[in-house]
Amino acid sequence: MHSATKKHESHRHHIFSSVCQHALGFVKKNAVLCIATVAAIVTCCIVPPDSKYLAYFDWKTLTCLFCVLAVVCALRNIRFFTFLARKIVSVFKNTRASILALVYITFLGSMLIANDMALLTFLPLGYFVLSSTGKQKYMAFTFIMQNVAANLGGMLTPFGNPQNLYLYTKFNIPTGAFVATMLPPFCISVALITLCCMFVKKEPLALEEEKIVLPKVKTVIYLLLFALSIIIVFRVIPFWIGLIVIPIFLLFMDRNALQKVDYGLLLTFVMFFIFSGNMARIPAVQSLFGSLMAKNPLLVSVLSCQIISNVPSAILLSQFTTNWRALLVGVNIGGVGTLISSLASLITFREYTSKTNGSAGKYILLFSAFNFAFLGVLTVVEYFLV
Repeated sequence: MHSATKKHESHRHHIFSSVCQHALGFVKKNAVLCIATVAAIVTCCIVPPDSKYLAYFDWKTLTCLFCVLAVVCALRNIRFFTFLARKIVSVFKNTRASILALVYITFLGSMLIANDMALLTFLPLGYFVLSSTGKQKYMAFTFIMQNVAANLGGMLTPFGNPQNLYLYTKFNIPTGAFVATMLPPFCISVALITLCCMFVKKEPLALEEEKIVLPKVKTVIYLLLFALSIIIVFRVIPFWIGLIVIPIFLLFMDRNALQKVDYGLLLTFVMFFIFSGNMARIPAVQSLFGSLMAKNPLLVSVLSCQIISNVPSAILLSQFTTNWRALLVGVNIGGVGTLISSLASLITFREYTSKTNGSAGKYILLFSAFNFAFLGVLTVVEYFLV
């Protein structure tokens, strides 16, 4: 009897330990979502749910984000981006040129498929190139430069960063005005990233050949669906059309793409909408942020990103200002800095620690040095421009 009891207790302990491990793993992988959920729940206790909650959600932003993520997943599944990246990288024969190519690919990718997806697509390629050619010593630097490129490259287009998509819709920003506002920090970012990569030595580099054949029909259809997503972002057609057309095509052509959509990111947006909507209804918060944003919306936006990340900063601070230019610039350049200033930075850190045996501490130090240098230069320049 005693033995049976001990076995039962051991089994219960094993189950409890397993549940705790899975829960901890989920929290580590979805740290931003968990924080957003807790923040939303706390504010719900202060501002009880009512009919005004429905006005919190920007349905167009959520729809556009879903459409872009779904099509990008489909393109990744047929290895479209790997095909493009290998074609570009195979042209270069030394370490410096290859790292520049990887960084530029990520930079360009963030403008077209959003920064998070660009990193999830091209970080594995960076790892493959460096590990397969024995250049692991450049791994941390390359990952950090790809991360900076993803955060800053996406600033030029309304769909490059999630916060851009939200602000572009929220303030109904004209496309020309959007690009004109973000062009100066974009050009400075390109120059700084290029300068950093030029310090890498020109060591001989060779990639193993791999033939990738793209399925023609799927490639054409997915590219057309991607074009549809972009057209929706630019308000050419109603957003609900994409919500019907894209899932229907993918349901028949690639259900896996629909399953691989980052629903955690979408849910994170939902939680931040609730959090920011509730915060905007608290009198003390209204007074504080209203006062701060009236004084210097650029600096407040940049500093806010360092503490609560760029997406929630954009959603929260947009409730307290009409100066969309300063807010837009602030939450974009504020994406570099601390490890939590952007979800993309957390993705890069997760990819680096999972794929390499490198020291997390050394990575964070190197990451912080480069990111704060970029943040300092961009903030000073934009302080006099915005």
